[in-house]
Amino acid sequence: MQEKTSLELLSAKVSEILQQVYNLKEENEVLRNEVVTLKAEREIKDQEIEKLTSLNAEKDQEIEEIVAKIESILD
Repeated sequence: MQEKTSLELLSAKVSEILQQVYNLKEENEVLRNEVVTLKAEREIKDQEIEKLTSLNAEKDQEIEEIVAKIESILD
């Protein structure tokens, strides 16, 4: 059995490191895409929350107006 030379061992380690770098780059790209997707989803939800908050404020105003009319009738 022939022992591997230092150059062969070094070459194997470099190849292993390069494969790890490639794998990490792929994982990084997947995570970046996920972040972009989540940001877009958050923006849509934020818009929906803003819309619902506005509608809620309008309904509160309508209720206050109705209460004021009722109070004016009862007085």
